[in-house]
Amino acid sequence: MSIWDEFDEIINYAHFWNWAPDWNEVKDIYRQFPNSFSVLTPFAYSYLEELIRSRTSEYGCELIDSDGNEVFRRTGIGLLKLARQENADDTAFLAGLDNVEKYFSRSTAFDRGNNRNSTVHGYMHAGLWRKDSFENLISDIAAISKHAGF
Repeated sequence: MSIWDEFDEIINYAHFWNWAPDWNEVKDIYRQFPNSFSVLTPFAYSYLEELIRSRTSEYGCELIDSDGNEVFRRTGIGLLKLARQENADDTAFLAGLDNVEKYFSRSTAFDRGNNRNSTVHGYMHAGLWRKDSFENLISDIAAISKHAGF
């Protein structure tokens, strides 16, 4: 499948109002500016996490409770664990999670201040963002898109 077909696959399964318009923009930007992968990668990474969340009990939950307190939501590795627990009978989805797990790893003390995405949801060193790594991320998102729970 070409990168453009993979974008279309993502768009076909993305939430119509919340994500599909943005993915159309990402596709257009990438077509016009192929070197834009470094600014598009964080968006794709965030979408991957939301796609996984869409298959869990945390999807669609309020971020603030009725008392104004923040509601805990799992991210990164914790989100993968929850998705595996709640979808234990869906072997195709679980295989997709196994494939995207490489995008979620814990930061170490040596990573401090040396990246753009060292937060509780995972670690992705900005120095590793290349055209091929972006296109691989798009390909991996496209591969699990049909499992979205939007």
